[in-house]
Parts: sequence; C-alpha cells; structure tokens
Amino acid sequence: MMGPGQGPERGAASFLRVLAIMLVIALAAFGANARAAAPGDTRSYDDQLLRLSEILGSVHYLRAVCGGEDGQRWRQIASELIRSEGSSALRQATIAQRFNRGYRSYRRTYRRCTPSARNSIARFVKEAREISNRLIKLAE
Repeated sequence: MMGPGQGPERGAASFLRVLAIMLVIALAAFGANARAAAPGDTRSYDDQLLRLSEILGSVHYLRAVCGGEDGQRWRQIASELIRSEGSSALRQATIAQRFNRGYRSYRRTYRRCTPSARNSIARFVKEAREISNRLIKLAE
C-alpha cells in the first residue's frame, strides 16, 4: 500500500527533475564547444539537438495537460538550449521552431490527459534522456 505522495506521479516527477538536470549538463557541455564547432553554423549533432528541442516542446504541452507541476521548466530548458547553441539568429529560430512543432503537434491531438498522453510523456522522457547521454558523451 502506498502512502500519500508515494504514487507513480511522485516517481515521475523525481525522474523528470533528474532528466532536467541531465539536459542542463548536456547544454553546458555543448555550449562551451558550440562556438568553436563546424563552420557554416551547423554541428555534427544537430539532428539530435533538434529532436531534443522537439521532445521538450511535446513534453511541455503534455505535462501541462496532465496536471504536471513543472510550470515552465521544459520551456526554460529549451530557452537554455537556444541560448547555448544558438550562435546565429537562424540557428536560434530553427531550434525554437522545433520546440514549437513538438508543442503544436500534441496540442492538436490531446485536449485532456489520457493514458496515451501519459505513455507519450514516458516515452519522450526516455528518449530525451538517451539523447542527453549521447550528447554528453560527444562533448567529452
């Protein structure tokens, strides 16, 4: 039997906090290297970075629909991503556009929290963690 505050929602919230910390670490590692990266304002890890931005947008919307207490956390992480990786206006706009695409695609699909929405959150958090780990390894 679970007592108050010990249900699956608490575990998900703790896991999301850990993921947020991992994302910030990955962003800090890449932010330091981004300015010296490939010419032409593209990076070898752009596909992963853009996918991460899209996931952040999706999770930002879905967590709000499902009553998450994250507030603006996912948007703030995306803002940090843009700040650390956006070495040009075009690059910043591209990263922001992918966040917005993730947000809008789920806003069209989910008007309320459903088991499918919760499954999507779990799947996205897992994928974001995997991408963050890969980005951290690339930065080392």
